[in-house]
Amino acid sequence: MHRPWLELALIHYPVLNRQGETIGSAITNLDLHDLARTARTFGVRRYWLVTPFVEQQQIAREIVSHWREGYGAESNPDRGEALGLIRVCACLEDAVSTINREPGTGQVTVVATCAREGVGQETLSFAVMRDQLKQGRPFLLLFGTGWGLAPEILAAADAVLPPIRGADAYNHLPVRAAAAIMLDRLMGDWRECPAR
Repeated sequence: MHRPWLELALIHYPVLNRQGETIGSAITNLDLHDLARTARTFGVRRYWLVTPFVEQQQIAREIVSHWREGYGAESNPDRGEALGLIRVCACLEDAVSTINREPGTGQVTVVATCAREGVGQETLSFAVMRDQLKQGRPFLLLFGTGWGLAPEILAAADAVLPPIRGADAYNHLPVRAAAAIMLDRLMGDWRECPAR
């Protein structure tokens, strides 16, 4: 079986705040490390960190450099390998155009995630997306920071995955946990774990 083509993007702008206003959020060290390690575990090809803020881009690059080239590369090479998946870009369009230029990818399908139901896009089930990944179709999976992806990002996506549901109405997973659950459903051991 060929390696599935799944890429991940963590969007820092445009996202929403608690009041539903469009903002830019700050990167966090935890999001860089934990999402990179999760992405590497599940065979994600690249982890795009999307922020137009030059200072935030520089912070991200310095963190990655420490674990790829500095002392961290010697002290924890596994972490350096995971952080090697990170690509910093200013906007979602930059990531999409880079993927589309890759030989053999064709047009990437952009799939958003959202904790809310009915955001207006076609809902793509985990099982269908998993099957399409097995068939070699390239995907870019979007995650939002703050209080979620801004409407223009959701509108630009080709589809949206259903929200993760827990035991009751409480629905406020950290993005790192949501990404891990979704990646397990999409890319977990295909020999044993059926998609839900």
